[in-house]
This record gives sequence, C-alpha cells and structure tokens, in this order.
Amino acid sequence: MKAGGPARRVAILGSTGSIGRQALEVVEALAGRARVVALAARRDAAALAEQAVRWQPEAVALTDPEGVEEFRQMASGWRGELLVGPQALEEVARWPSADVVLVAVVGVAGLLPSLAAIEAGKELALANKETLVAAGELVRERAASCGARIVPVDGEHSAIYQCLQAEQRRDRVSRIVLTASGGPFLRRSLESMESATPEEALQHPTWRMGPKITVDSATLMNKALEVIEARWLFDLPAERIEVLIHPQSVVHGMVEFVDGSSLAHLSRPDMRLFIQYALTGMDRLPPGFGRLDWTVPQTLTFEPPDLRRFPCLGYAYEALAVGGTLPAVLNAANEVAVQRFLDGEVPFGRIPKLVRAAMDLHEPRPRPTLEEILEADRWARALVRSL
Repeated sequence: MKAGGPARRVAILGSTGSIGRQALEVVEALAGRARVVALAARRDAAALAEQAVRWQPEAVALTDPEGVEEFRQMASGWRGELLVGPQALEEVARWPSADVVLVAVVGVAGLLPSLAAIEAGKELALANKETLVAAGELVRERAASCGARIVPVDGEHSAIYQCLQAEQRRDRVSRIVLTASGGPFLRRSLESMESATPEEALQHPTWRMGPKITVDSATLMNKALEVIEARWLFDLPAERIEVLIHPQSVVHGMVEFVDGSSLAHLSRPDMRLFIQYALTGMDRLPPGFGRLDWTVPQTLTFEPPDLRRFPCLGYAYEALAVGGTLPAVLNAANEVAVQRFLDGEVPFGRIPKLVRAAMDLHEPRPRPTLEEILEADRWARALVRSL
C-alpha cells in the first residue's frame, strides 16, 4: 500500500480483544490509508457497539445472541448490517468489500473463519495460532488451491516472515529461531510454580496480551503452539525450528542460513508494529510505534529453554512428529486447562499434566478431514473438563 494509494479495506474478527483493539489503533494511526469495513466479537456487546459507532463499518457480527439488545441500544448511531450467531464470524470473513481479514479471535474458533477468508480469496492476516496448530496441513492446502496469501501477525512469525523476504529458497535456510521472554516464572523455583495464582501468571514482563495467551506464555505453551504454526507457515520440518529464551524481547526472530550467516528482526515489543505490517500489505509506513534507542547501553541475552520448567514445549515437537489429529488435541486440551486455571478450578502446575493426559489417551488419525479435526477438538475438551 503506497502513500496516496487507495485505502486498504479491513475486516477484524475479535475486535474487542487485545489484538483487535490494537489493530484499531493502527488503523487510526494510518490516517485514512486503511478503512474498517467489518468488525466481529463473541460477546462484548458494549465494546462492539462503541466500536461500531466510532468506525461505522458496513457490517458487525456478534456470535452470542444474548448481547443483541444491548448492542442495538448502545449502537443507535450506526446504520450497518448486524450479523448474529455462530456463523457470523464466517460471514464477516467473506465480507465482499474486505481486502484483508484479520483473524484475532482466541482459540480454535478462528479455524472456520480463517478457512472462509481463504476460500473467498481474501488476504488472511493471521493472529490466531490455533488455526494452523489444529489444521495446518489442511489450511496450507486450501490456501494453495485458492491462491490466498497468509501473512502472520504474531511478532515472532512476522519477524521470521520478514527475514525470509531476503531469501526465498528454503534449501538455503539452516534453521529459524523463535524467541520467548520466558514469562513471569522464568527464575521462579519449580516447586513454587506448581501453586502459582492466576494473578501471578498474568503479570507478563514485556507484552500486553489477553489472559489466555498470557497464561500460555507462563507455561511456554504459547511458544509450543508457535513451533507448530511455524512448521506450516514456512514449510520447514520441526528439526529446523528452534526456541531460545530472550528475556529482553528485542530480537523477535532469527533466520540462520546454510553459510552460517543470520538475519534477525529487532524492535520494541509492540504488537502494533507487526499488525501494521500485515494490514498494509507488508508495506513500511509511518508513523510506526517507537524506535529502539541504540545510544543507550543494553545487554541482549539468549539461553535454551528448560523443558523441566516448560514441558509444554516438548509436547509440541512430539505432536508434530506424530501428526494427524494430535496437534488439535494438544491445543484443545490446553484451552480448557487454561480456562479451568483462570476459573480457580485447578492449580497452575496442573495445566501441562492435563494436556499430557489428553495426548496420552488420544488415538491420532493420520491426514484428518476437517470434521475429524473438529471431532478430536471436541473429544479433548470433554476429556479435560472431566478430569
């Protein structure tokens, strides 16, 4: 999107969440170079109504019908089309006037609308890890057959994506490195981690995120899901995808080439930078969101992750090795385990144990269909709720 060109028309799924709100900040900062044409949320009718009045999109979707009356009362100054119900996300993902669809909903709920956007020929700005974790092979095949482009929004994947623009040939890539801050429990004793509270787990040292993703960062499941996602985004085997702990969160990703040279993406830890890159069609435009000050002395450190502290990372490599429906089970089990932790039903240390139990009890199906993936997801959720 060049300066002075037509505004990019954006549909945002998950507009009331952390990524969605930051995406609207980006649209505002772009000052007319992007335009909101559709918004969607699950149940926060009040926030969605406020956004509808402010941005005047052509369509708004609310998947929870219970919020419709509240929305109508608060959005009296808006004149667009209201879509309601479970299929509403998919309708927004196909919205005819949208150039780019940002899928920022949490969990496997992002899978069907991501597929809908791909099949409608939209550019998919993907901020939902679970879509590629649960159905990476299937999504990749659909995107190839439809000629759709998937642009990652997650900081680490966006960093790798940008570094790879310098070298398109995968046979020249030795490995990619995803960085992780280590979360709030990086130096905490293993024993005390077991009984950590939700309040403690939500104190992320560098990033501003929603509660589910923040807890995933504390268990390093966030990085585990990113490893699986990276396998499908970049068409690289698991053995060429590595993770390093980098507490400063300045280096977001690195690509090492077969000649021993490396490229790295460095910036302030601000998701708006990566959202802007995706929404503008991979253009680099002002205003930006702050710069690193290289005149200030600083130290950047890296260390391998401790799998005793973060067993979920090892589960990701196991799920990739087995394949089939096992990654979907890992993801679904984690979603339920994290919610049970946030609800005070299980201690923090129980999260990886519940995921492990679901993986051990599951019989994976190879090359699954979409329905088999969704059935494995339902099975894992029911199991972890019952344990």
